[in-house]
Amino acid sequence: MTIVRAAISQTTWTGDKDSMLDRHEKFARDAAAQGAQVMCFQELFYGPYFGITQDQKYYRYAEPADGPIVQRFAALAKELGQVMVLPIYEEEQTGVYYNTTVVVDADGTILGKYRKNHIPHVEKFWEKFYFRPGNLGYPVFETAVGKVGTYICYDRHFPEGWRELGLAGAHIVFNPNATKPGLSNRLWEVEGPCAAVANGYFVLQPNRVGREDNEYGEEAVTFYGTSQVIDPRGNFVGELGSSESEELLVRDLDLDMVQQMRDDWQFYRDRRPDSYAQIAKP
Repeated sequence: MTIVRAAISQTTWTGDKDSMLDRHEKFARDAAAQGAQVMCFQELFYGPYFGITQDQKYYRYAEPADGPIVQRFAALAKELGQVMVLPIYEEEQTGVYYNTTVVVDADGTILGKYRKNHIPHVEKFWEKFYFRPGNLGYPVFETAVGKVGTYICYDRHFPEGWRELGLAGAHIVFNPNATKPGLSNRLWEVEGPCAAVANGYFVLQPNRVGREDNEYGEEAVTFYGTSQVIDPRGNFVGELGSSESEELLVRDLDLDMVQQMRDDWQFYRDRRPDSYAQIAKP
């Protein structure tokens, strides 16, 4: 049996970037104290979810994928011996920004990054104002805990990317989120389990929680938390996160389940990409 202890966290905006960074460092340290070997934070973890509005001032939250925030947490990853998935606002160059996850190995090595491919632009999710669509495909990283992929929030509505990650060899996929009540409620309940079953891997979905009215006043939305860890058979591993308050979830993943699920259900064998004529057409 190959067990990986994984952690995800959920919190709300404190009101300033420095305290958010400190809070997430504490999450990582608390997770390591509980034996967690890999840690993933929520989408855009060190700021507010600024897609609520369209305001140029939030461009200042962007920094390079090897910038000070990633360097700080890469050093922490090395200190703790913990793989980290860091959802950041990436600046490739002035005026070119992406919604990005950076994957850091347990020795502090920056392994690479994923850029969110599917960018929403609907009421209070004005993301096209802030992000270009991703252009790096669906990378999977060989880490100290195994083969890790990432997918970001709105991406989860698109099954094609989940499958790309499976075909690239992922055994664990982290899907950090900023998800609020509305049309997404039922989708939040089913999409993670469906992706886990269809692709035979673990899905871990941290989500923001609480109301960021300290930033947006009456315009603020209330993120519903309920972060979740899902096994390859579509079952929740432990309880869901709180729907109201900050929480650190630490769960054991039995990676042998990946092979067992794929032996029982030969979805990769029985795929018919030759027959999927419409999927790749624009």
